[in-house]
Amino acid sequence: MKIAVVQQPPVYMNKAESLARAVDLIAAASSQGCGLVVFPETWLPGYPTFVWRLPPGAGMKKTDDLFALSQANSIDLSKDDLAPVREAAKEHEVVVVMGHQEVDGTVSGSTIFNSVAIIDADGTLLNNHRKLMPTNPERMVWGFGDGSSLKVVETAVGRLGALICWENYMPLARFALYAQNIDIYCAPTWDSGETWLATMQHIAREGGCWVVGCATSIEAGDVPADLPYREELFPDQSEWINPGDAVIYKPFGGLHAGPMRKEKGLLVAEVDIAAARASRRKFDVSGHYSRPDVFTLNVNRRKQTPISFE
Repeated sequence: MKIAVVQQPPVYMNKAESLARAVDLIAAASSQGCGLVVFPETWLPGYPTFVWRLPPGAGMKKTDDLFALSQANSIDLSKDDLAPVREAAKEHEVVVVMGHQEVDGTVSGSTIFNSVAIIDADGTLLNNHRKLMPTNPERMVWGFGDGSSLKVVETAVGRLGALICWENYMPLARFALYAQNIDIYCAPTWDSGETWLATMQHIAREGGCWVVGCATSIEAGDVPADLPYREELFPDQSEWINPGDAVIYKPFGGLHAGPMRKEKGLLVAEVDIAAARASRRKFDVSGHYSRPDVFTLNVNRRKQTPISFE
């Protein structure tokens, strides 16, 4: 089975055009024989990097304006906004892991969540995980997820799970996925560089699974000219806002493909799904190495909601 890791930017802060680009990328991956396509963190409609670039307090009006734009271009699953991606997955018979910003139209319709959807090769949305803990200034724009989506799901290409960016530093969240017989562990992120790559390698060794890491590869020149405060946010038009570093690690930790740095396109590699379970003969963190007489983990999978109607 081949995996395609996306290293193309979206049409920044434009949901409709980014969805169309996603459909094209899924078709391109399928044409290369890929059965799984993995997109980075909040690829739809683009990571809100402005939270790291505007000074707290002094930049609040600008943050409000950019938040409103980001919110207006976020995905609402109650309106089936991911329908084009689901239909492309079904048409090309590929599994898609899609990082997206989400608004919940069934509750407030306002708070944005950092989410990752797993869509099966028949177009079915199998899981939608919301980031449990936004990192530092990300809390200015994103709400908190819950444990209801800490799931590994059976797909056409094997058992898949995903944690987002620095959730991958949370050992208990990782263990919750390891304990569900995971084959492919996806880590859509905005992080990059040697420290992040070392984390991906560690997870592959710790979990005995294939690990796919990917951030959005994007330059300042990819940001549309009409983005508010564009010149202030990205004064250097030659800047690589994020170099990408798409990578795949083998079960038990060897580098398999990548990292793809300061490039755009698809990182494509063939993988043997069965190698994940076979690798756990030596070290099975949720099996023969787990010592449940000493350590136990309880995961609250109840969906949290601020209101119930009777």
